[in-house]
Amino acid sequence: MKITARLSVVPMATACLVWLAGCAPLPNAAEVIGKVPFDGTPPRIASIHGLLSPEQSRAIMKRLSRSAGSTEILERQIAVNEEVSGGPLIKGNRVKLLVDGPATFAAMFTAIGNARQTIDLETFMFEDDETGRRLADLLIRKRREGVRVNLIYDSVGSLETPDGFFRRLRDVGINVVEFNPVNPLKASETWRLTPRDHRKILIVDGRTVITGGVNISRVYSSKFFGDEEQKPAIPWRDTDIQIDGPAAAEFQKAFLRVWTLQKGPALNERDYFPPLQEEGDTLVQVITSRPGEAGRTTFIMYVSAVAFAERSIHLTASYFVPDGQMIRALCAAAQSGVEVEIILPKTSDQNLALYAGQYYYDELLESGVKLYERRDAVLHAKTAVIDGVWATVGSTNLDFLSFSDNFEINTVVLGGEFAAQMERMFRRDLAASDRITEEGWDDRPWSSRIREWFAHLFARML
Repeated sequence: MKITARLSVVPMATACLVWLAGCAPLPNAAEVIGKVPFDGTPPRIASIHGLLSPEQSRAIMKRLSRSAGSTEILERQIAVNEEVSGGPLIKGNRVKLLVDGPATFAAMFTAIGNARQTIDLETFMFEDDETGRRLADLLIRKRREGVRVNLIYDSVGSLETPDGFFRRLRDVGINVVEFNPVNPLKASETWRLTPRDHRKILIVDGRTVITGGVNISRVYSSKFFGDEEQKPAIPWRDTDIQIDGPAAAEFQKAFLRVWTLQKGPALNERDYFPPLQEEGDTLVQVITSRPGEAGRTTFIMYVSAVAFAERSIHLTASYFVPDGQMIRALCAAAQSGVEVEIILPKTSDQNLALYAGQYYYDELLESGVKLYERRDAVLHAKTAVIDGVWATVGSTNLDFLSFSDNFEINTVVLGGEFAAQMERMFRRDLAASDRITEEGWDDRPWSSRIREWFAHLFARML
């Protein structure tokens, strides 16, 4: 079996916290995936009326296979996701690719401006800058209009944001929760340095979701694609998606679980789950991950997706410090003839993570993996498109911090049309990247090799 062969052969402040608190080991992906039966049963698919029958699900998957070509990832990887996450595929969604920060912020401000009942925002970083203040002003205006507004921000991610910024929100009746406060005096129970909330989710009226890798900060305000170009001194390159339809309820559940875990004010959940209608024909699977889960869902999602790929693997990775299982899966895929291309940062806000990832470039290049460095930007996107039909956009980095110690969320989207949009975006980023050749990498100075070796010693903290 191909799967057996393949699997056998963040900010620095957060990294320091993880080092102090310890890093949980990742599960054995081959063992987890090996327990998932593949007996031809189609994946579960949910609609607004409940689960479809196996016959209905099979018909949908057959139509998808006809348009995308037969590929193992359509059923096997989805089955693995369902097994470790407990969530089925959800039909009837409209998914819009938000290719960069300006597109994401435009969609966020529009959705919030149109809110009538509820606004839920969960973010790692909420900065007190031009973008953050503009969003805060809009949230305050909506609260004064009677919209219920709930905010979760991570204490480490927003460490430099003054308390007064959030006090201004609270003073108008916005519910604000600081995730796992760094200040022990704010901790409601036993003080812990980890975990951290790395998710980025906006849910408006329980119907519209915007999610991906974009934090609330002006550094994402650079427009990379299109005629307009606005480039701050250090532009950040990131991607989100907007989802309208039944899958919104899964994001709402994820938000409320964290809200309850962090002892947020009591909310009437009935107000957050309105009746939903089908808005499109896209299949979506929501993958949430939190520390302590035996399966480490986003980790298994990525490893199994790579393992089941048959034609192409196109990854964009902002912080690339993978464990040995991921490295072996990527190398095995390339050696089996799959086109494996990874766009990586040339410049990073976290140099130790950048150097630690570069330690693995030799092995990847020798196996036939094609590596590229994104120019003229701080790469922060976390996306993948595989076999021209399976795609994911989310908050999860390919590093130990995301896989083991953070709350993360990824959206898996099935369909040739959306995957084609992802492929076009990938190609545009590729055109703005430099290829790393095996020969050129071999010629790098010894000082770089020593730096990479030293950095990789801290891989489990990054």
